[in-house]
Amino acid sequence: MTEDAPFLPGLSSVSGKPVHVAFDGGRLTSDAGVLVLAEIERRLGLAERLARCIEDPRDPQRVTHQLAEMIRFRALLVAAGYADGNDCDALRADPAFKMAVGRLPESGADLCSQPTMSRLENLPTATALKRMMAAMIDLFCDSFEQVPHRIVLDIDDTEDRVHGRQQLALFHAHYDSRCFLPIHIYEAGTGKPVAVILRPGKTPDGAEVALVLRHVVRAIRARWPAVDIIVRGDSHYSRPEALDWLERNRVGYAFGLAGNQVLLRNVAHVADATAMARLTGEAVKSRRYAEFRYAAKTWQAERQVIARVEASPQGSDSRFVVTNLKGGPRWLYEEVYCARGQAENLIKAHKLHLASDRTSCSNATANQFRLLVHTAAYWLLHTLRGLAPKASFWREAQFDTIRLALIKVAGRVTEMATRTKVALPSCYPHKDSLMLLFARAAKLPP
Repeated sequence: MTEDAPFLPGLSSVSGKPVHVAFDGGRLTSDAGVLVLAEIERRLGLAERLARCIEDPRDPQRVTHQLAEMIRFRALLVAAGYADGNDCDALRADPAFKMAVGRLPESGADLCSQPTMSRLENLPTATALKRMMAAMIDLFCDSFEQVPHRIVLDIDDTEDRVHGRQQLALFHAHYDSRCFLPIHIYEAGTGKPVAVILRPGKTPDGAEVALVLRHVVRAIRARWPAVDIIVRGDSHYSRPEALDWLERNRVGYAFGLAGNQVLLRNVAHVADATAMARLTGEAVKSRRYAEFRYAAKTWQAERQVIARVEASPQGSDSRFVVTNLKGGPRWLYEEVYCARGQAENLIKAHKLHLASDRTSCSNATANQFRLLVHTAAYWLLHTLRGLAPKASFWREAQFDTIRLALIKVAGRVTEMATRTKVALPSCYPHKDSLMLLFARAAKLPP
């Protein structure tokens, strides 16, 4: 930087001394924490896994930016809070990102620009995207040190508003918007993402739900043939096609079930008893549980239904769950089914903290690729959080908190003849935590 860089005006003097602020600090970065994310990415092999699924049509002799480098750069940008492709132009010369991608901070070539990144987003075909989604399921399986006895998969969808004429965009009356409705699947015990699938802005039908679950379950069972799988979801996932397939393939499930007159008649006596209990002073809000066999007209056989009946000053409310799991109705409803609410927080982390709703490309394939890159960024922050001690604050922190405290760290980068030095602020408040995370990231298995 030039020594005569202009001062930023408007600052008050301190103890009688004027304050001069100028952009003349030299080779500094405000994202030194991406270096620990880069170590995690190398151990997970995220960029390489995804890049191997894409056929590169470019002349190898003329390639400046490898596919894996571009994917790594984009995922690190998203994890650091730079969700727009235009951010590539602003940060392609940033020393921390250059080092994170594998280039020297000063003598190394700059990273790819926004137009190059846009061409990458439009490169994968539908076949390549299917391979990439399969690669993400392989990453999910590889992330376990031992094969688990049981996993619980939470499936849900979320509104992703569009503001143009993108492919798959439809009007959804419930959200009163034109949107996509991507499906998210997470493992409940660990919060790890299993699949994020772009889809039209309409409620999925039975054939689509069964198709998604079939692909995910088969991919997991190909790696873990003996694992027990439980799937949980809202009422619009309790489609007969999905229930039939899950039962045939020894998969447990607990889905919400939309109420109707037949179901309400089955619990009418429970509703009366619950209302009387509240009136006699048992509690301001009284609950009862019941279970019974029920068969909808579209079902081939009767299934077990759990009912939760509640009486409160606002009136009576009945909720239903269809399941093939064993256990008491209260335990199945409160401990098994209601626990799926945590999936909404995981979707929030993906959608809000990582801005995965930036699906503004015209082509659906490009938007699906973006969802995969944002899922890669999710893996980076989720793994970083998992490296913290179990009793520490960071273990339960949200992604945006981790980003602000551990990624947004100022650093002065100096490239020397034999080494590269990164000087962090002496007054940085989380020194011990960052040192511990760097040390643990270095010990992750490749």
